[in-house]
Amino acid sequence: MIHCDAQARASAQPCPRHGHESTPCGVATTSHHARPVRAPFARLHRMLQAGRQSITARPPAGDGSAFNHGLAGRLAMGVFAIVLALPLHAGASSLNTLLGVTGSPTVTSADVDPLASPRWGDMRRMFFADVPVVFDERIRVSGPRIAEDSMNVPVSVDVSALPGIEEVIVFVDFNPIIKVLSFQPTGARASLGFRLKLQQSSPVRAAARTVDGTWHVGGTWINATGGGCTLPSVASASPEWQERLNEVSGRIWPRVDGGERVRLRVIHPMDTGLAGGIPAFYIEDLILADANGADLMRIHAFEPVSENPTFTVDLPAEAASGGRIHARGRDNNGNPIDAWVTP
Repeated sequence: MIHCDAQARASAQPCPRHGHESTPCGVATTSHHARPVRAPFARLHRMLQAGRQSITARPPAGDGSAFNHGLAGRLAMGVFAIVLALPLHAGASSLNTLLGVTGSPTVTSADVDPLASPRWGDMRRMFFADVPVVFDERIRVSGPRIAEDSMNVPVSVDVSALPGIEEVIVFVDFNPIIKVLSFQPTGARASLGFRLKLQQSSPVRAAARTVDGTWHVGGTWINATGGGCTLPSVASASPEWQERLNEVSGRIWPRVDGGERVRLRVIHPMDTGLAGGIPAFYIEDLILADANGADLMRIHAFEPVSENPTFTVDLPAEAASGGRIHARGRDNNGNPIDAWVTP
């Protein structure tokens, strides 16, 4: 078997990256010592064995199942190849999803970072000092593996699988300005789509605080060529943004579950203050409310949100009125945002 490191293999101490004892770490090879295969690898092992047998087995003459046997074997081998292609930090949850294994959500100690970032200790002290915090697979952060544009990296945060959400924060370990935004899903679904700036390759994380005061953390690595936070905005070289500052455009779509999706864009340079001669200038607050004035989502943005930010918010069926949505807020210079988005 391939172990995490020689020390863990010798002393059976927890793997410093994944937190388990010296057991297989995502890649299995043959060994002269027979050891039990743990889930989800046990199911993968059975599929692989079945695949090998179906490839080599010869059905009786005239049996029309020959094609099916060969196909099943190739499918099993294909699944094995896909699993080997998964990054090691994908963990058991990714394998479980691939293999159709369901069960209780994985919640692990915050002492061992599943993304193996050397900055996690700093992040923990900065945001979660003296408060309970765990890693939770129900906190889903989606983004590209490689960012094509470091100034506009699409990210989606979904924590709706976790009950009792009061606040969600998004932060980037290796950005010079770490905190990207926070939001409070007062009436909307606990999810948000947006774009951010990346200074370099980094974990992008979301942390959700539940009613009991515990922070639940999840994240993903995004690779980037860099410079997203220290480059000047495109608007800084054009006088047009002054005429259209805080102009809002948006749209509302029905969802198949009876809810609605709201997407809006605000014209704003979102300058970080890290480009020479250009001060920090960004949207601070944005509140979405229904036609009756009931809050749906409160967003508190910071400098790393991309220029001309676009926000995507999902409304559950009980909050979807079929009417217009009111967007109001301000930037850090006090310029107001006030617009209606109609279906």
